[in-house]
Order: sequence, then structure tokens, then C-alpha cells
Amino acid sequence: QVQLVESGGGLVQSGKSLTLSCVASGFIFRNFNMGWFRQAPGKERQFVARVLIGGGDTNYADSVKGRFTISRDDAKKTVYLQMNNLTPDDTAVYYCNRQYGHVWASNWGQGTQVTVSS
Repeated sequence: QVQLVESGGGLVQSGKSLTLSCVASGFIFRNFNMGWFRQAPGKERQFVARVLIGGGDTNYADSVKGRFTISRDDAKKTVYLQMNNLTPDDTAVYYCNRQYGHVWASNWGQGTQVTVSS
């Protein structure tokens, strides 16, 4: 059974930092690209960042480029999202997911809430 458990969210002030973690189980973690998505109230879920198999290549949404860093630890089956210089526009529920080839999986974790106050 595939499980993705996100944690690390919270309430922070604008300009501060948070690090999110996502622990995976139920699949061969090292064989999948991993990514972070977010969904703000009343909006669709959007892509935030992706780290490819092996961790050597990453992609980011323009809105977070230069502020967020995605990384993975295959031994711990965990993907991280370091978020710096947060703004209220970053307020959302953050989710991780796995990608095989170009296809993102359809099952999601419960997400972790990030709220940034101005």
C-alpha cells in the first residue's frame, strides 16, 4: 500500500523559512521522480518542485525558483522541501507525490498546511 506522509508545515511570518518532509512507503522510492505540489484555498493544485531519480536534477515553478529547494534521501525514503523567504502567497496545503516517467500518481497524502502571515 502506497503511503506518503507529509509534515513540517506551520504558521510563520513573511520572510521566514520552513522545511517540509515527506516520508514514502509501499513502493521502490529510488525508482521514482518525486515532487511537491500545493493547493491554496479556492484554487487548483499546482506544481511546486520536482527532483529526478538520483537527486541530480531538479525543476521548480517560476513562483518559487530561487527560494525553495527540493532534495531527496533515498535511504530514508524521504523528500524534502526547504522553503526560504516565505510570503503570504505561499500559503497552501503542500503535498508530495511520485512520478514514473511523465505520469504523476493519482493517490495523494493528507498534505501539510503552510500559513504565512504578513
